[in-house]
Amino acid sequence: MALNADVLIVGGGIAGLSLASRLAGRCTVVLAEAEQDLAYHASSRSARQLIPSYGPPEVRQLTVRTLDLLRAAEREHGLQLLTQRSFMLIGSQQDLAERSSGAMTAISPAEALSLCRYLRPETFAAAGIDHTSVALNTDALIAYHRRAALDAGVTILTGAKVHSAQQLRNGWNVGAGAHAIHAGVVVNAAGAWADELAVISGVEIQGLRPYRRTAAVVQMTGELAPGTPMVAAADDSFYFRSEGAGLLISPCESVPSAPEDAQPLTADLDALVRRLNEATTLGITAVDRAWTGLRTSTKAGLPVVGFDPEAAGFFWLAGQGGYGFQTSSGIAELAAALLLNQVTGTPLLAEALRPTR
Repeated sequence: MALNADVLIVGGGIAGLSLASRLAGRCTVVLAEAEQDLAYHASSRSARQLIPSYGPPEVRQLTVRTLDLLRAAEREHGLQLLTQRSFMLIGSQQDLAERSSGAMTAISPAEALSLCRYLRPETFAAAGIDHTSVALNTDALIAYHRRAALDAGVTILTGAKVHSAQQLRNGWNVGAGAHAIHAGVVVNAAGAWADELAVISGVEIQGLRPYRRTAAVVQMTGELAPGTPMVAAADDSFYFRSEGAGLLISPCESVPSAPEDAQPLTADLDALVRRLNEATTLGITAVDRAWTGLRTSTKAGLPVVGFDPEAAGFFWLAGQGGYGFQTSSGIAELAAALLLNQVTGTPLLAEALRPTR
C-alpha cells in the first residue's frame, strides 16, 4: 500500500503514540510499528509509576508537565489514569543526598518505618519521601492515545518494520513492511532500535545504548498494607511496590544489551529475592511471572528530541531511558511544537535535548 503523510512516526511505544495523538488533526500522520501489537517492548514493561523527584532537572520538568497534561485529560475525557502512591527512597546518608531532588523530602528512619513496616531498621540510615508521586494506568493511557490518534485520522500500521528509507529533496520515501510511505518528516521513535533506524536512513547515529531492566510479580506471606509507598534503594539495588494481591519487584539492573526482545535471567531473580528477604520482612515465597525491558539512553542520560542537525526532515524522539511514561506527554508536547515550528515557552529545554554530533 502506498501512503502519503506530513509526518511518519516510526515506533508505536508510548513515545510514538503520545506524539501521534498530539499531532492528530494538525497534520497528516502515519505511525509504523514493527511488532504486531503497539507498546510491545519497553512500554509494556514499565514500573507504572510517575515520580516528580526522579531524574535530572530536564526530566523532572517534563514529568511535572506530563502530570499536568494527564490530569487535564482525566478531567476532559472522564479517564482514570492516575492514583496516589507515594515513593520512598532508603539507603545511606550519602546515597540519599545524591539521589534526593525536587519533591523529595527527607524523613527519619522511624518515619520511614511507620510508612513501610516491612523494612528492617538496621539496613538503612536515611530516607526520603515523595508524596507527589503517583501510580499510572499504562494500559489506559496507551488506549487513550491510540483512540485519540485514530479518531483524528492518524493511520496506524502494525507488523510494519522499516526496511528502507531514502532522503529526497521533498521528504523521505520509506519502506515499512508491505507499505511504501512518502513523508515530509520521519520521526525516529524506535526505542532500542533508534540508532538502527538511523543507519537504515543514512543518518549518523546518536550513540544510544539499550540497557536491561527486569521486574517480577511475586507471592509473599501476606499483603502490603494499604497506602504503603513504592520503596526503592537509593543505591539502585532494588525497588518494590504493591501489584494487586502480590508484589512487584525489580533488581534495578542496568546491563548493556543489543536491541532485542529481552528476557529475564533466573539468577538475577533469585539474587533479588534473597536480597529483599534479607532487607525486609516481606517474606517472598515464589515468582509468579517476570519480564525484562530495555531502557535506551544517551551518554548524557537525557532524551534526544529534535531535528537532526545534518539530515533534513529526520526528527529524533528517543533515549527516554527509564523516563518513558514519566515524560511522555511533556515530550510529545515539545516534539509537536518543534515539528510544527511553534516552540515559544521551552527554548532552554529544547536546546538541552536537541540532537548533537
